Amino acid sequence: MDYNELIIIAENAKANAYAPYSRFRVGAAVLAENGEVFSGANIENSTYGATNCAERTAVFNAISKGAKKVKAVAIISDSEDYIYPCGICRQVIYEFSVEDTEIICCDKNKNYKVYSMKELLPYAFKLDIKEEE
Repeated sequence: MDYNELIIIAENAKANAYAPYSRFRVGAAVLAENGEVFSGANIENSTYGATNCAERTAVFNAISKGAKKVKAVAIISDSEDYIYPCGICRQVIYEFSVEDTEIICCDKNKNYKVYSMKELLPYAFKLDIKEEE
């Protein structure tokens, strides 16, 4: 799957954003290592702290449906500027990333910049745990 296809899926997901407080709609699409694609939108809450970003929604959607690793994430909003994942989203993406996971950051016109996970989170927090057998 190429970047443009992933961006279109993210843009379509943005239509489902629930953003009555910020009016800042975001969509994300995750390409899992197995080739499946999962999407998500930001979902706000009146307490603000319970708000979930589009990137985490998409990653959680992928993992909850059996994907194990994330190969790429595309993010788009209504902004003229490029949109980047917040710190929490970077850490969540990192948790499920592979060595060459790519983050595709878009502006509203689908122009994009691509970053590696290491570029966006060079000193990620990681616990060494045994994989489930």
